[in-house]
Amino acid sequence: MRWHWGKAVEVPVYGRIAGPFDGWLMLAVGALLLIGLVMVTSASIEVAEVRFNDPFYQAKRHAVFMVVGLIIAALAWRVPLEYWQRQHWWCLLAAIVLLVLVLIPGVGRVVNGSARWLSLGPINIQASEVAKLFLMMYMASYLTRRLDEVRKHWSGFVKAMLVLVLPVILMLMEPDLGAAVVTLGIVFGMIFMGGMRMWQFLLVIASALAAVGAGAWLEDYRRQRLMTYLDPWADPYGSGYQLTQAQIAFGRGDWFGLGLGNSVQKLFYLPEAHTDFVYAVLAEELGLIGALTVIALYAWLVYRAFLIGQRAELLRQHFSAFMAYGTALLIAGQAFINIGVNVGVLPTKGLTLPLISYGGSSLVICLVLIAILLRVDYEARCEALRRAQLRSVVYG
Repeated sequence: MRWHWGKAVEVPVYGRIAGPFDGWLMLAVGALLLIGLVMVTSASIEVAEVRFNDPFYQAKRHAVFMVVGLIIAALAWRVPLEYWQRQHWWCLLAAIVLLVLVLIPGVGRVVNGSARWLSLGPINIQASEVAKLFLMMYMASYLTRRLDEVRKHWSGFVKAMLVLVLPVILMLMEPDLGAAVVTLGIVFGMIFMGGMRMWQFLLVIASALAAVGAGAWLEDYRRQRLMTYLDPWADPYGSGYQLTQAQIAFGRGDWFGLGLGNSVQKLFYLPEAHTDFVYAVLAEELGLIGALTVIALYAWLVYRAFLIGQRAELLRQHFSAFMAYGTALLIAGQAFINIGVNVGVLPTKGLTLPLISYGGSSLVICLVLIAILLRVDYEARCEALRRAQLRSVVYG
């Protein structure tokens, strides 16, 4: 069976599948990676020249992260999904250990008041990024094992939430509210895709939103961010500085942008221009057309991921299906939050733009998730071919 832009074409390949990849999915991922490399280079070149005396310092590191991520992704693709399903308890334990280690003084690295990184020589690993992957694997295994209970009884949902209490609390202790919100969003979405009743799902979402709102209001710095979000221009040179500078970037970009490399806001006006606010620089240089193109690529990637998950579920490969759904939800959720923050429709939150923003941990984990998604597609194609061959033998 040979792929041709996502369509499987049967060919005689001696019982195996040749080229088992979703071409449209890989096209979207490749486009986002290339856009990310170009925009990180453009957004960081002046800052890197001043800080590191090398205009391509961040660009070169981003390229290295990309290569490392692709190598790790290639290795991850070769691992059967059944293996990850069997390791669900180890995945949960690994997530908890990482989130504990980052809170230990001298082990975790504190940046801007948050202990989110583990230093391994020249490499810094963001614990919550890796933990999200492991927690997704555990939850996919849990839903596979207890799918009937989740669909029919509250206990199936409650047990899943009890397991997640400790990891979420550890994320909040870093503090990393964004990672906690994304993790809960992924889990809720996976449970809903598993067949949770609509009224139960809506009740849970309402309760979660109330809890997140309360948590944001009780902390002074989070409450300040919320007030800034409501009116960033009330203090444009103080608490509202990031949002106002991002909005200026969007305004300057107009329809077709100022041209690649011509952003003004990246010249020490917009903080973290190559990480959290790279989308604002992209909009300034490539305009509304470029910004909408990126959104279209994310939408297409997420659509293909859900389609792959649906195919796996129809073949009763439930663990594979939930991993595909979780990947789609993570990429969609983080992209939505990051873009929402950049355009000013969401409060400021430090989440990277998947496959585009500078950041080794996020980029590597996203590529590993894409590799797992491709593995889901591969195993589903193998199973579909096996069943087709069995039917041809039985029915002649």
